[in-house]
Amino acid sequence: CCATYYRMLIRKLIINHRNRRFSTIITSEGLEIVNPLIGLTDDQINYYQLAKTFADKEIKPFADKWNEDGEFPIKTYHKLAELGFSGILVKEDVGGSNLSRLDATVIFEALSTGCVGTTAMLTIHNMCASMIDKFGSKEQRQFYLPKLCSLDLKASYCLTEPGSGSDAASMLTTAKYDKQSDSYILNGTKAFISGAGMSDIYLIMSRTITDDNPANNKISCFIVHKNTDGLSFGKNEKKMGWKVQPTRQVILENVKVHSSNVLGEIGNGFRMAMTGLDGGRLNIGACSLGAAQECFEKAVNYTKERVQFSKSISSNQAVQFMLSDMAGKLVTSRLLLRNSANLLDSGSSVATQHCALAKQLVTDNCFDICNEALQLHGGYGYLQDYQIERFVRDVRVNQILEGTNQIMRYIVGRSLVK
Repeated sequence: CCATYYRMLIRKLIINHRNRRFSTIITSEGLEIVNPLIGLTDDQINYYQLAKTFADKEIKPFADKWNEDGEFPIKTYHKLAELGFSGILVKEDVGGSNLSRLDATVIFEALSTGCVGTTAMLTIHNMCASMIDKFGSKEQRQFYLPKLCSLDLKASYCLTEPGSGSDAASMLTTAKYDKQSDSYILNGTKAFISGAGMSDIYLIMSRTITDDNPANNKISCFIVHKNTDGLSFGKNEKKMGWKVQPTRQVILENVKVHSSNVLGEIGNGFRMAMTGLDGGRLNIGACSLGAAQECFEKAVNYTKERVQFSKSISSNQAVQFMLSDMAGKLVTSRLLLRNSANLLDSGSSVATQHCALAKQLVTDNCFDICNEALQLHGGYGYLQDYQIERFVRDVRVNQILEGTNQIMRYIVGRSLVK
């Protein structure tokens, strides 16, 4: 009975919103060209509407306070599960919403208009859930996914290490097989882990050490529970942005993980990690899009209202050119991201390259949009009251994580000359 609960709830909410789906998206004259609903199906329009309404009512009014206090909004986070947003890509038989990658980007974009850091944590949770759904055994799917879809369990993804960021394959964390207990003993440290200490389970990539096995020295993925002996967490990092969510090291000291908690096949972890990152790059691009949309709308409205030299600054051609450039970056970024999501959904052979291209260009463009919106606000943009500065700080890291934008260029460039 729980298998289709979230899907049915979304459909019910869509029907309730259908007759007013455009009412709260674009409210200012002239902004129709950057309407995020352009090109979407009826269902996708309503996914956006639901998420945007939630962002406006449940996230945006409180985001500055969460950011200032460094407080993750657990109660608000759980409300997202009621909309089916914590198992977006997961199949229905275990409680998921079974939506597409494109659907997911639409939802994350809308939520990010309220708070990038909160939404980014949700994207990571969804990435972990989708990996378990795609690569997990029947027992793992049945045990973990209903709880992940309801947020009774929260998940974090652990790939990066203090000495291996872009060069993920050089990781030093090891998983040594113990034949007597049919378990793996994990040792190492993961760095910059979103949700560390807060999440209940961790998908940990580790180099396998096992005698007489083709998987020896290859990377495997392990599902590790928070309360496992030997698992601990570093201090909460003090960051430029994403202050709302905890970021810590995950420290493994002789952590014993039974073989039943290996995700997928031993030695296949790196492929799983890269597969997960294709979607993760789209998700983080969507987070940047939501921030850019919000900042752009604020900038347009502010320039119309701000009067200098006895006229609105929006009447200055220099300002109009800035706004035009921002609109162009916003529209083209959205088109590129959504096309890449379609390619990933369809299993295209060039999906990885397009996801890398989208991540690089979208996050670069959207940071520029947020930064220019701050500039158009002048000194007021630098004040927390106007929220622009929070978006600028939050989207900056999107050019670094899920693979730096320089690595994204390398992925694309390498494919062009191979």
